[in-house]
Amino acid sequence: MTGSSTPTGQAGGGLTNAEQRSRIKAVFEPIALFFGRLGLTPNGLTLLGFAITAVAAVLAGFQLWAVAGIVVFVGGVFDMFDGTLARATGKSSKLGAFFDSTFDRWGEAITWVGIIAGAIAASNALGAVLSALALSSAFMVSYARARAEGLGFAPGSGLANVGFAPREVRLVVLAIALILTGLLGGLPAWSSVDPTAGLATAGSLPFLVGVGGIFVLATITVVQRVASIRAQALAAERAADAQSGG
Repeated sequence: MTGSSTPTGQAGGGLTNAEQRSRIKAVFEPIALFFGRLGLTPNGLTLLGFAITAVAAVLAGFQLWAVAGIVVFVGGVFDMFDGTLARATGKSSKLGAFFDSTFDRWGEAITWVGIIAGAIAASNALGAVLSALALSSAFMVSYARARAEGLGFAPGSGLANVGFAPREVRLVVLAIALILTGLLGGLPAWSSVDPTAGLATAGSLPFLVGVGGIFVLATITVVQRVASIRAQALAAERAADAQSGG
């Protein structure tokens, strides 16, 4: 996001911006319209994307990491179709937006539960803990935006462009990490008694770096969004004080 288009009190600080998001949506519009011609509605695409995400969670739980990563990516791509189809066909609605956000959060939670289950099945406590931490921070990213918008801050999609790890970035990082984990032999057992044994296995590096990276970036994103809303609140207070004083 350029400086001229950043809402007052917001610093982009993200790996994607509004212009890039618009270009991506334009690329997916013909595909979304194709699904529409097949008879699928925007809400139908939302449910289909959720089902794909649930499959990814099951695959991760069975430690089929590479396949799970591919399905995670496919589910993330499907997430682009429902809103794009709704806008292209003039069927955007508050109910549709509610469905989209709700099933997005639900699907992300299920995915992380599957990953945690897979890490536990692999006897990798470190991977399970990092996955749980990534889940908590990822949810706080979404909650911060939802709560801010509910209170009247960052109208529209303003806050979506604040922070290093919005949902699409998290999905890409996670998909790559899972695919590499599978291709490099899977997630090995890890024990605090001999931590170097598990860490030395090739498959552990992309998993721990990817999942740990999501945790760190998502946590930073929460801080960035809190700082953005604080700046907006202070700016609003100063404007109100100036108005009352004038």
